[in-house]
Amino acid sequence: MSVDLVIVVTAILVVVPCALLGSVLVLRQSVMVGDAISHAALPGIVLAFFLTGSLGPLTAVAGAAVFGLLTVVLVDLLQRGGRVRGDAAIGIVFTGLFALGVLLIARYGGNVHLDLEHVLFGEIAFAPLVTLEIGGVDLGPRSWWTMGVVTVAVVAFVLLLYKELKVTTFDPGLATVLGLSPVLVHQLLMALVSVTVVGAFDSVGAILVVAFLAGPAATAYLLVDRLSAMLATAVGSGAVSAAVGYLLARVWDLSIAGMMAGVVGVVFLTALLLGPRHGLVAAALADRRRRTLLREQLVRHARKSVGEGATPDRLAERLHWPVAEVERVVARIS
Repeated sequence: MSVDLVIVVTAILVVVPCALLGSVLVLRQSVMVGDAISHAALPGIVLAFFLTGSLGPLTAVAGAAVFGLLTVVLVDLLQRGGRVRGDAAIGIVFTGLFALGVLLIARYGGNVHLDLEHVLFGEIAFAPLVTLEIGGVDLGPRSWWTMGVVTVAVVAFVLLLYKELKVTTFDPGLATVLGLSPVLVHQLLMALVSVTVVGAFDSVGAILVVAFLAGPAATAYLLVDRLSAMLATAVGSGAVSAAVGYLLARVWDLSIAGMMAGVVGVVFLTALLLGPRHGLVAAALADRRRRTLLREQLVRHARKSVGEGATPDRLAERLHWPVAEVERVVARIS
């Protein structure tokens, strides 16, 4: 099987769930919960190793999953209390749990090969080398199976609960009146975010997961105004970024994950600058058109007020503008 195909397909299988969930998280202003889960999972991996004596992928993912869900629960409890804002709750929980993991490694893991690379720096280039074997039968890259299951679960979640996600995201009060439970939908969403982030540890590492979770969704947010279009645009943007990033990494012999994340950033910056409605250039042009229209309306009003003697000098005196500015506006509207 082609190495290039395995890597690109693995990246796309990470992009799809991350882009879908990331779009909802961006709208809810909670996208950094993915970064929180990625860091807070460290003590789970450490404790799983201490309990089992093994650092195999299943053990690591199981430990990370438990603490990923714990992170979601703790953040939710802090937010519900009303005394801590969402961003502060995320920061408090993930730094506290991450620090716990670092302390456990420093205190008890000095004589074993256990370090932050197990969580933060997964290498997608190794995806073709790690296969899934059952009963001596090679079933192909393990990353395809892991992320394939996650992707199917996330796509099914979005399709089945699309209306519920939409209503609870944009109008939680209306959702409650309609008999929906914003809290339950939020918990299901956070649980899937945890599973997605943790499921991608072994394949691409948490850094690339966070990039795919935030970047494509933020790009789509700048380009479209409908949730359905945002979901599709985010998936497309992430897939293109992954493919282009891999191609550039091959050409320039650079880190694949780093280049993919870099392309995600470039695509976002392009959308930020050149977006048709919300881009900085479009906003600047729209502001310029508004100012031009206002000047023209003011000059027309001043002409009516001054009457027959509406020379540029008298208009400038009336408006308290420079004469040259009045002459430019008069030339446009004449």
